[in-house]
Amino acid sequence: MRVLIVYKDKSDHAREVIDYMADFQRTTGQLLETLDPDTPSGMDFCRVYDIVEYPTIIALTDTGVMQNMWRGRPLPLISEVSYYVAQSV
Repeated sequence: MRVLIVYKDKSDHAREVIDYMADFQRTTGQLLETLDPDTPSGMDFCRVYDIVEYPTIIALTDTGVMQNMWRGRPLPLISEVSYYVAQSV
């Protein structure tokens, strides 16, 4: 399982996302993968999964099938996302 958080580093929501990722790591011991939607690979990824709102957290199977997606704010509870991260361990 792969869990990513798609957000723009230079935005009004960046501080909230950075704090969320720090809390997530402190609580679960796991890191969330990040993706910048302004990079070429980020643009392609967002096009494939129809991501148009930031921040977006997306959980994918190893084969790329979307399991869940949380769009915008407020960010989901850490326990909601940690379920998908735990599946990948």
